[in-house]
Amino acid sequence: MTDSSTGGYLSPAAATPPEEDLELDRLLSQMVRGISGLPEGAVRPRWQPTTPKQPPSPDENWCAIGISDQTPDASPAILHDPAGDGRDIYWRHQDIELLCTFYGAQAKMRAQALADGVGIPQNREALGLREMAVIGTGPIRAVPELVNNVWVRRYDLIIFLRRKISRTYSVLNLLSAETTTHTEAGGAVVDSVP
Repeated sequence: MTDSSTGGYLSPAAATPPEEDLELDRLLSQMVRGISGLPEGAVRPRWQPTTPKQPPSPDENWCAIGISDQTPDASPAILHDPAGDGRDIYWRHQDIELLCTFYGAQAKMRAQALADGVGIPQNREALGLREMAVIGTGPIRAVPELVNNVWVRRYDLIIFLRRKISRTYSVLNLLSAETTTHTEAGGAVVDSVP
């Protein structure tokens, strides 16, 4: 681990929220499954290394989810904490677009249940514990797919989320500094500040 005394690049010493990649996918999958009422295993990651087969019946209800966009706010806030050796705390907000694609005989109903259900405070609690919030939803779009010469019901819905990102960097306290002050007369005074 590096700190500000070594020079060069600094990696975060601690990150919050730790949810990223698979952890974030699991959290969002649980939210979609719990609110839409889909059974265990019916909410799948949208992009996988090996594409799984679609269910044999076009009437089987399931959902593919994936984060399509993560956009940071304009700039972070950085606060120096002088406790101990010192550290910088970095805060930023990030908007997340979660694309949810519902298939099956009840695809539209499940999409509508999710769109409505994210507005219920109890359904937002798990996200709130991880400093995330639901901002809103987009329209439910009918996007039927032709699979093996059969039209499959498909509805897309985007859930707009926002989360707070907090990271800690080992930026040490400044213990002393040497400064030079120039006077109007052109003289220089060197001060050492402990």
